[in-house]
Formats: sequence, structure tokens, C-alpha cells
Amino acid sequence: MSTSRRKFIKISALGLGGVVASTSALNFVGSKSYLNELVAQNVIKKLKKTATYCEVCFWKCAAWTYSDEQGNIKKIIGNETDPHCYGRLCPRGTGGVGMYSDEDRLKTPLIRTIVDGEETFKEVSWDEALDLIASKFKQIKSSYGAESIALLKHGSPGKHLEHLFKAFGSDTIAEPAYAQCRGAREAGFALTYGSWVGSPEPTDIRDTKCLVLIGSHIGENMHNTQVQEMSEAIDNGATIITVDPRFSTAASKSKHWLAIKPATDIALMLAWMNVLIEEGLYDEDYVKRYTTGFNELKDHVLNFTPEWAYGITTIKPEEIRKTARAMANAAPSVIVHPGRHVSWYGDDTQRARTVAILNALLGSWGRRGGFYFKESIKVPKFPSPKYPHPKWDWKNICEKYPMAQMGITTEVIRAAIPNKENKYPVKAMMVAGTNITKSIPEKELLEKAMNEMEFIVVMDTMPMDVTGYADVVLPECTYLERYDGIRSATNRTPSIAVRVPAVQPKYNSKPGWWVAKQIGERLGLGDYFNYNDYKEVIEWQLEQMGTSLEEMNKIGVKHYPRKSGPLYLKEGENYEFPTESGKIELYSKELKNLGFDPLPNYTKHPEPPQGFYRLNYGRAPMHTFSRTANNPNLNDLKSENNLWVNPKVARIIGLRNGQEVWLRNQDKITSTFGIKVRVTERVRWDSVYMVHGFGHDNKKLSRAFGKGINDTQMISKTMVDPIMGGTGMRGNFVEILTEDPHKTLEV
Repeated sequence: MSTSRRKFIKISALGLGGVVASTSALNFVGSKSYLNELVAQNVIKKLKKTATYCEVCFWKCAAWTYSDEQGNIKKIIGNETDPHCYGRLCPRGTGGVGMYSDEDRLKTPLIRTIVDGEETFKEVSWDEALDLIASKFKQIKSSYGAESIALLKHGSPGKHLEHLFKAFGSDTIAEPAYAQCRGAREAGFALTYGSWVGSPEPTDIRDTKCLVLIGSHIGENMHNTQVQEMSEAIDNGATIITVDPRFSTAASKSKHWLAIKPATDIALMLAWMNVLIEEGLYDEDYVKRYTTGFNELKDHVLNFTPEWAYGITTIKPEEIRKTARAMANAAPSVIVHPGRHVSWYGDDTQRARTVAILNALLGSWGRRGGFYFKESIKVPKFPSPKYPHPKWDWKNICEKYPMAQMGITTEVIRAAIPNKENKYPVKAMMVAGTNITKSIPEKELLEKAMNEMEFIVVMDTMPMDVTGYADVVLPECTYLERYDGIRSATNRTPSIAVRVPAVQPKYNSKPGWWVAKQIGERLGLGDYFNYNDYKEVIEWQLEQMGTSLEEMNKIGVKHYPRKSGPLYLKEGENYEFPTESGKIELYSKELKNLGFDPLPNYTKHPEPPQGFYRLNYGRAPMHTFSRTANNPNLNDLKSENNLWVNPKVARIIGLRNGQEVWLRNQDKITSTFGIKVRVTERVRWDSVYMVHGFGHDNKKLSRAFGKGINDTQMISKTMVDPIMGGTGMRGNFVEILTEDPHKTLEV
């Protein structure tokens, strides 16, 4: 593709025709009456039951898919033996039916072509699409090396493609969820405890006496088990402390809501440390036995008093002391939750370090009601040749971030823009399961990179915006129509779950494993895909693990005994942490040697200019990013986002509930669509808030098009974490426009 000719093309009706799927599952799932429930139970008895685990979010709850004799999926129910869900799915999980039945799905492969001088897409066969991909990959490898072909991926399909890319000789691989979500958390905890937090987080919420949520929206970001365990903890009288500039769902369940000034979390946590140490409330025995660097920490926080923090956070000193004492009274059964999406202000590794150190002072790591010692079981790797060693990889691209442990998406994208200093050029890209146009904050950077690349492939279930940049679009079938890798995640006890197709793939869509295998064989990599069907891989792995696919499809989840030792530390026992010192490192020599602060410091961040408000964003319990906005089941629950505005601001601007407004950010970028106002005391006056994942501008997303604002469009400024490269996105400010800025005068 000539670099001067590529342009964004909205997927047209091409490849999107076909039989419209029945959406009767909406009523089936949404039915609430007792009579309908009885009918549903009788219907279920006649349906085929298939084991699966959810793909709608990273929690991957095990479930049962129910399908009828005609091959239609009717219902999805949680697996009662699964520690990820205890048999209860969140709205996203039950709404997975809508992913399958959505008539707007991608239906057949598409190739970019030119008709009458204009770029468009044409429908092609799978052979034509895959032959083109293999041909282009070979050509680019010959000219620049396999390393010049990058993979941006998310979820299960990404695993299959990662295997393909590594077999081909490329480890130029990145995942937006690392740099933009959890990466800083993992770096901060690894520097302190020697290991990642991981997913699901090993938080012992069911037995906790005090849960501190500082920027963690349990109940809106549906960490299924944690939501259920938090409910139990509240019933058992646990103290909930929520720190958030917004009165979130979690805040409404809390004893203490600290409406903190955004970007000042570290100041609050340093003040909490000051109180714990100065009042002798920290766990002295735990700190002596298991930590190193306490004296340095004690000196460091001496002047970070609650009075000092008050001037920064706007939280009164008595509230800071009261909440610090509440944590200490509950210790060691206390959790300062590490959160998940923690890429905010550019000092995010240090913020995560502050959370980690607080937990160490309270003695909560490895203690009942704090953090348990997680365990998982290793899934045997299916036999295949060793991967070739690439000449360079994502580590070289991200080398200026010493603690990066996965590829940084924006750096991989930046490597596609030619410059004299770029020793590691990206010339082609495959994007799978991630709508990067809605997740990458720097749209100008993305468009520059897309224009420079010689070849782009996108694989997705839906015609997301990113498909418009592709040379080849591949329609992937949903998780309900395919086999995937065995789920083995860390938890209190090891367990595995399987995903078995409940029905045949709809339309002309295909599973990610099939796509990876077909491309691999065309690239001469058949030895890496030594199976006809991925089912064979799963059967072989399960046999090594003492079970079978037949058994797993009957039980869905298999549990294994713990082998690594007890869930918690025994009183007074010695324990070696996987750090260089063998102890919890409150003072980090590793950071000092790298030229960073060995102990966290508060850094003042920019504040909104006059007439502007900090843009905060979050999640809704029924939606996952932008991927579910068009789902018929989930769109029915929430079809658009709205803008939370404090009543003081509403009075100044003259806003009323339900009024449509537009936003313009500090870089003069104006929202494409409008958004309805929600006037509420539940948000601070210096901030506005919206749910992420809306504002789609592709008309083929028939339910999601034009509904609300895409918050990522307003995020043109990122604050990059110098330690691990995380891209902080909470430093953008917006003004509120009451007139449609796109309106043109009629002549």
C-alpha cells in the first residue's frame, strides 16, 4: 500500500450483509418474573450445555453456555464451582449472548482496494485474504526483517497470534492493557515484594476488617469475585474507606468517603504513613522480621503530616488521622487495594510503591484478611520447535524505560514513524482484539504511524474504528464459537477452566487459532502448528494434567490441591521474598541505582486553567471498554454515557440535567458528538466525569453510533512514567460548550 494513499475508511455495507440474527435472547436473559423464571428453567433442561469461560473482560469467569437444537445460543450462566464467579456472572458475562447475536458483526474477510480512484473495501475469500497477508509478511521480512512486523493484541486471540509472531521471528509485541492499565502496579509491587500482583489480585476481601479503595472502583469495574466478597465483608461489619474525587458506587457503601483532589494520592498516603509511624500504629514485629529500609522510610515521612497533606489533598487532618487509625485497628486484616487501571499522572510506579509500602507497614501481605499467597497450576506447553531469536524486539524499542516488562504500545506505534534515530523501524502491524483508536490517547501519533506503515491487518469480531485503517480485515468468531487456551489463573487454590464452542461460527467468521495456523502454514511454519484442530492441543494438555476434554466439558472447572505452602504466613515464621534482599524493600536500592527516588515523593501536577475542568473517566458494570457498546443485550442496559457536573459548575455555566453539551480540551480538540449532562453532588467541582467506551463514529455500529462522547478523543496529552513507560491519561482538561460547535449556518 502506498504510504501516501492510505486513509481511514469506514466499513461500509460490504461484508456486513447476511441474515439478521434473532435478538430474542434479550427477553430471555432479561426476564425477571417468577413465571418466566420457571419457564426459563424448563427451557434450560431441553438445551445443550457447553463449558466456557468469559471473554468480555480479563476476569474470565467460567460459565455454561446453553444452546438450542437449531444452534442458537440462549443463555449463559456462571459455573458454581468457579472461584472467579461462584456461579454468578456480572451483566457483561450474561450479556455475552449479545456478542454472538449482534447482527452488526464482521461477517467475511475484506481487502482494501481502489475503485474509480477511491479507496474502499471488497469482500474476498479467506484464501485470498490469508495469501495476501503471508505474501506481504514474507516481503517485509525479506526487506527489513521479521522484527519489523509488530503485533498489538489483547485477550485469547492475541495468545495464538503471539505464538505465530514468535515462530516467524518477531517479538515486537505489545498490549495496551500493560502500559495504559496495570503495568505501573506490577512494577511498583515487584520493586517492593519481588512479584507482580497479577490477575485476579490476591486480595483476601472476604475476611478483611478494613478495605481501602484508592482509585479502585469495585462495583463499576466488575472484578466479579471481589464484588461478591466485598458484599460479604460489609455484611460482616468491615470498614470501607474510599478515596475518590467522585462518589462512586463503592463510596456509597463506605464508612469514609475522602473526596480527594485529583492527582494528590501520594500526598495522602505519605501522610497516612506519617500517622502510622509517629503514633506507633504500624506492625512493628512484621516490619522488623520481613522488611528492609524502615529507618530510611521513617525519616522520609517525618514532615509529611496530615496538616501538610491537607493543603494538597483538601482532606482535613482529622479525617486523615481517623482513617489511618481505622486501618491500624483492623491490621493485619486490612487491604489497601492495588487497583488495576493505575496509569494516571506519570508517577504511577511510585504511586503503586506507596500502596505497597502502606500494606507492608500494616503487615497485611501474607495475612488473613490482607493478601493471601496466590497459586496457579502450569499448563504444559504443546510440543513445537524453539522460537528463532530475533535481532531486536520490544525491549529495544522500550529501552529508555528500565522497568518495562512488556511492550509499550505507544512506543511500538512511534517506531513506525521514520526518523534518523530510529534503529528499530516497524513497517507492518497486526492488531487483534483491541480497538486502539479508542484506547490510544495520542490520535495524531496513531494516524501518522498508520500512514507510514506498509501493511496493516486487523482481526476483530466487530467493525471497530481500527478496522478502517486496515489493508486486510479478518472477521473473528466470538468466544462462544471457538476453542481457546486452558484458563489457569492465580487464586487461593489452583484451578483450570476450558472454553468449548457451543455452536458453529456464524457467517464466515473464524477462530483466532485457525487464523494463526493458516498464516503460519503459508509462511512455512507448519511445524509450530502440528495439529489439525486446536481441540487436539487442549486434549493433549488436559491428559498431561490428569483429566480429559470429555471430563472438563462436564465439570467446566477442575480444582487442584495447593503445593506451594499455606495461604498465609505462620505467626513468627521466617519467609524469603523474591527480592534481592529476600525482604520487602521499603527503600529501593534498585530504583536508586537507576537514578530514581528510592522512596516515593509527592510531585505537584498541573491544575485546570480558568474555565476548564479535569477530565476523569471510569467504567460501567455492564460494559468493557468500547467493545461492548453495540452489544444488543448490554446496550439495552446502558446505551450512552453522560457528563457528571457539580451543581456549582452547573450554576456558573447555566446547565440543567439532560442538556446536551460538547467538550473542548486544552489542545483545542472538540468532541465529535454531544453528551447529556448529569448535575450531581457526587463529583468535585474541579472535575467532570464520564464512562469510557462511547462516542463511536462508525455508522455500522447501529446501536452505538453517535451516542455520547469518546473520552479518549479528549485525551491528547499523556504523562509518561519514566520508570516503566506507562501512559498516564488523567492530566487533560476540558471546557464545556453549550452550543453545537459543528453546526453550520444555512445559506
